[in-house]
Amino acid sequence: MTLRDLLIQAAYLAASVFFILGLRSLSHPDKARRGMNQAAVGMLLAIVGTLANQGIVTYQWIIVGLVVGTLIGIPLGTKVPMTAMPQQIAISHGFGALAATLVGVNEWVVHGFGAGIGRGTMTALGFETLFGALTVTGSLMAFGKLQELLPGKPVTWPLQNATSMGLLAATLGLFGWLIVNPANPLAFWGMLGLALLIGVLLVLPIGGADMPVVVSLLNSYAGLAAAATGFAIGNNVLIIAGALNGASGLLLSILMSKAMNRSFGNVIFGAFGGETAAPAAASATGLTVRSISPEDAAVQLAYASRVIVVPGYGLAVAQAQHVVQELAEQIEKRGGEVKYAIHPVAGRMPGHMNVLLAEANVPYDKLLDMEEINPQFDQCDVALVVGANDVVNPAARTDPASPIYGMPILNVDRAHSVIVLKRSMNTGFAGIENALFYEPKTAMLFGDAKASLTRLVNEVKAV
Repeated sequence: MTLRDLLIQAAYLAASVFFILGLRSLSHPDKARRGMNQAAVGMLLAIVGTLANQGIVTYQWIIVGLVVGTLIGIPLGTKVPMTAMPQQIAISHGFGALAATLVGVNEWVVHGFGAGIGRGTMTALGFETLFGALTVTGSLMAFGKLQELLPGKPVTWPLQNATSMGLLAATLGLFGWLIVNPANPLAFWGMLGLALLIGVLLVLPIGGADMPVVVSLLNSYAGLAAAATGFAIGNNVLIIAGALNGASGLLLSILMSKAMNRSFGNVIFGAFGGETAAPAAASATGLTVRSISPEDAAVQLAYASRVIVVPGYGLAVAQAQHVVQELAEQIEKRGGEVKYAIHPVAGRMPGHMNVLLAEANVPYDKLLDMEEINPQFDQCDVALVVGANDVVNPAARTDPASPIYGMPILNVDRAHSVIVLKRSMNTGFAGIENALFYEPKTAMLFGDAKASLTRLVNEVKAV
């Protein structure tokens, strides 16, 4: 082994260590920024090590790629608002998977359309191409739903699951055929085409309520494709980084499914978030909601000893994270205590609420997860719900007929009083009425969350 090879492997080893340290740091909110920096250093080392590879014939297209990637990456990192992070992450998964897919296709083509590839290498290439392709189109569908270019509710059709399972079986069959006979254009291109189609059919039937799990799962698929790429081209850092990404994404998906008290299969094939609003709305017949003015709501908040803020996707849509922090500061100046209740699947991506509130400089020790905050609602004077719906719906505990029955929720209904900031009485992603909104202790403050919070800040100052 030459000195150059030793330096390359040393760079890869150091990069892997930084990736592991970064992932470890990301498990703690107060160390998350450090984790991102550690991961960035690891990626830089991996790139430098790869650029030193003596197998590179010319740097012309590599330089073009670096320039184009930099020109795209800087605006994505600095200009895209935090409220658009879910769709940015979804499309980023698509880019990573596209790279893995193109590498797989290129390796198969340059080796005589599979003629010069052994079965072991073909297994890695096929796995890489299959998972990469379905992740590309799946990520595009997720991006479309999150960006509201596609319907947020499930798009279903007759024999949906049977069709998807049949296509998957056919794809796996072509994959197996390709392993037996790598020089098989029909099997390769057929597998690639079906994998692209499966990615579309996999995500279209999934509703907005399950988008956090879908984004996490796509992240896992992209990691697995990258790891397979590493095996196919003999790159150790790709194997390690891909395995870390794949394993962490899969574990996160399982944990989030558990947080919703649903099986993995139910998330992928259950079409949660369907059109159930019409029959569910009948249960609200004869019930009324109590509206509240910003002035009255401000009085309640100004004199409350304990306030728990419950953020939801509506907070992200209104870009109200900074204003809610300003309101919390005003309450604390008057002697009140403010905490934030974070449901694991609130928003459109894993940790969505944590990211938004961290951007507004909310102290990490005030962001409490469901297990920590739920016992505290009984002593809470006012629970302020900002754009959350299904994650605070008591039907998850009380109504066996509800599609969200059994899903762990935030115990907002146990607070002494509840103020809900909401645009209208429209249902959440699950498409069902929220019994919390009709309880006597609940008051509704209708309007844009940012505008309503701004009014509350001014009114609290005036109390």
